[in-house]
Amino acid sequence: MSIAVSESSAKAQKRSIGAVLWDYLTTVDHMKIAHLYIFGGAFFFILGGIEAIIIRIQLLVPENDFVSAGFYNEVITMHGTTMIFLAAMPLLLGLMNAIMPLQIGARDVAFPFLNALGVWLFILGGLLLNLSWVFGGAPDAGWTAYAPLSSTSPGHGVDFYVMGLQLAGAGTLMSGINFLVTIINMRAPGMTYMRMPLFTWTTFITSILILFAFPALTVGLFLLQFDRMFGAAFFDVALGGNTIIWQHLFWIFGHPEVYILILPVFGAFSEIFSTFSKKRIFGYTSMIFATMLIAFLGFMVWAHHMFTVGMGPIANTIFSVATMAIAVPTGIKIFNWLATMWGGSVKLNSAMLWSIGFIPSFTIGGMTGIMVATVAADYQYHDTYFVIAHFHYTIVGGTVMGIFAGLTYWWPKIFGRVLNETLGQITFWTFFVGFHMTFFIQHFLGLMGMPRRYWVFLEDQGLDTGNLISSIGAFLMAVGVIVFIINAIYVWLKGEKAANDPWDGRTLEWTTASPPEHYNWKQTPLIRGLDCLWLEKTEGNGKMIPAHPLKDIHMPNGSILPFIMSLGFFIAGIGFIYQTDNKLWYIALFGGMAIALLTMLVRSVQDDVGHYITKEELKGEAE
Repeated sequence: MSIAVSESSAKAQKRSIGAVLWDYLTTVDHMKIAHLYIFGGAFFFILGGIEAIIIRIQLLVPENDFVSAGFYNEVITMHGTTMIFLAAMPLLLGLMNAIMPLQIGARDVAFPFLNALGVWLFILGGLLLNLSWVFGGAPDAGWTAYAPLSSTSPGHGVDFYVMGLQLAGAGTLMSGINFLVTIINMRAPGMTYMRMPLFTWTTFITSILILFAFPALTVGLFLLQFDRMFGAAFFDVALGGNTIIWQHLFWIFGHPEVYILILPVFGAFSEIFSTFSKKRIFGYTSMIFATMLIAFLGFMVWAHHMFTVGMGPIANTIFSVATMAIAVPTGIKIFNWLATMWGGSVKLNSAMLWSIGFIPSFTIGGMTGIMVATVAADYQYHDTYFVIAHFHYTIVGGTVMGIFAGLTYWWPKIFGRVLNETLGQITFWTFFVGFHMTFFIQHFLGLMGMPRRYWVFLEDQGLDTGNLISSIGAFLMAVGVIVFIINAIYVWLKGEKAANDPWDGRTLEWTTASPPEHYNWKQTPLIRGLDCLWLEKTEGNGKMIPAHPLKDIHMPNGSILPFIMSLGFFIAGIGFIYQTDNKLWYIALFGGMAIALLTMLVRSVQDDVGHYITKEELKGEAE
């Protein structure tokens, strides 16, 4: 079975909605799975943004009663959880899925079936978490879900948190394993490790972080699940439990998670700076080793979130020094990006604006990070809006700006259209100005004593003006996001098809069609150096040399099984949550697990060898 390509691409756009839906439900193609991650992540990003706007409306004026205290706790919990786990992570996984296989010359990822299973676990895990809004209240213990608040929270809100994140986290862990195997085993001939683009390098190192960090979260969620659903006492001090164990488990995952969110965008910025400065990235080797060092140190700093819990001066000092050490490799990267632009032929389009705007924004986040890493000072900063400001300068000023930059840069390759430049610049300036209005003032609100997580502040505390400015900035950021959505819809409906290489790129993905055929290349390219496409351009060739003669291409078949398996776990998750209320819910629990396990059995005995696209068909397409 071969899949229709090139000539039939126009017809494909006119297929019925049912056919398109079935195509995406059964796809194992890395680019379509990237679409699912991006659309799913965008949906949750908008949801998390609405929750942020609710927070800022509530804090617009003193003693506001826009929402109740209990609902406010639910909103701040869901905002943080949604943005970290269901928006930033999947949007990055979407970019990695779309671009990394193209950058290394692979036809797909190593385990296409596992790739599809990962995206459906994420989508259904996110939906399960958000069903809590419908069924009696969302989690209300903060996005970090500290025990004993989370283990004793009434209702089922935190149960939805546990089961939703277990599902979504399992999908992310699968992606990490998949990307590692893909990069190790599926590079094109000549693509040595030291010829890989930096985005591929950061995908590789991020996947290692996922592999080692997510099990700690999984263990913590299991312990919380057993405490809440089966009467265990891991976090019940009265029965011999220990609440601080949750903090350790969460932050052993949580701090590497910060680097899981930031390293891929470091790679994206490196590609953008190099392309639009018309220069090879400055200090390529040092960038790789700086990334490795950030990843290594990222596992040694988790307890800087816990300076005030009473670990003692020796532990606090060790974690403080380790935290400050991370500034060194991060500084190397920033100076290398600046050096890449220095003397280059810089083109200031919207992708480049996001990248340049990131540098001061993330640097401010890094500087305040050193401040909160100073133990004595952290006793003042801790649990104030200063920490909120620091965190958002790293995640929004780093990760979110990087996602916008990466989407703008790779949109032609992923969706086959170039985003409108005017709308792109409007998006950047409204979001960038709004971002700094929102969060810069929060440093000072925190220093003035405004605590985080509080639902109201009082009059005559000097906090009115700062909160008003912050809320206006949040509305500006929302305008920027809306303009980006309008841009995406506009170019989809009205935009012209993108060229294969609209940016005069340097790396391998710009040698394929925009978007590429499902097999990526008719002939696997031969890689002759770093920035392989640019090397061919400088030698007057302008296109890649094939590594092999034209031959049949083997590709995997689509499958509905990943969706059914994920649906089984979704149903079982609801059963786990409600079996404490009524034993009839065991039907959902065991029924869902039976669906998932039977699907695994079908997959195990199914003899699906994929399909071949013959070289005769490939020749026919070329004609």
